[in-house]
Amino acid sequence: MTVLIVEDERSLSHEMEIFLTKQGYNCDAAFTGKSASEKIAVNGYDFVLLDVGLPDANGFEILKEAKANGIESTFIVITARGETEDKIKGLDIGADDYLGKPFSLPELHARMQAILRRKHGLKNTVVKIHEFDLDIQNRMISYNGNAVNLTKKEFDLLYYMTLHKNRVLTRMQLTEHIWGDVLESDYESNYIDVHIKNLRKKLAAHCNVDWIETVRGIGYRVNMA
Repeated sequence: MTVLIVEDERSLSHEMEIFLTKQGYNCDAAFTGKSASEKIAVNGYDFVLLDVGLPDANGFEILKEAKANGIESTFIVITARGETEDKIKGLDIGADDYLGKPFSLPELHARMQAILRRKHGLKNTVVKIHEFDLDIQNRMISYNGNAVNLTKKEFDLLYYMTLHKNRVLTRMQLTEHIWGDVLESDYESNYIDVHIKNLRKKLAAHCNVDWIETVRGIGYRVNMA
């Protein structure tokens, strides 16, 4: 999952990046409104953590612009302002959540996970995928109570495809959301194919996994029908 941290306080931005990277996110940073707008327009971030008080722009204007342009990223407005009016304004414009400074990084992560579950119709942190249990919070998958040893990228792929179950995801989409920014020349790489092959092999050691479907010429899908 990709995250854009829009925060002009560089020490806080760095702390957020370190923490979220440990949680499995690919992080990018913007320290000005101009940089944030450019990055949001070009990259399909899963999350944008948006500080309102930027040196050259109002975060609400960036949010308004993004929504007007049809950007589908999840926006969490982060600000030192605690006024109810600001909170209402952000939510009215289209923010998915609002977090006031100071805040704890575990709380930020918990809110991000809660938004993902809500958006994708997941009722709790353990998701049933046919015969397997995907534990989102502890980043592990098990079969009959026994853990299956997946690499970070294998888990990320399965988790992301599960969030978008029954939807065909292109190799480019998967690459962008698992690896972050990629070069044009990487679009035809076999990164995804190799990881999907290894993922299938590990899961197939326990039971049939034909629900991880290859859509010829396009990409892959987790079929939960």
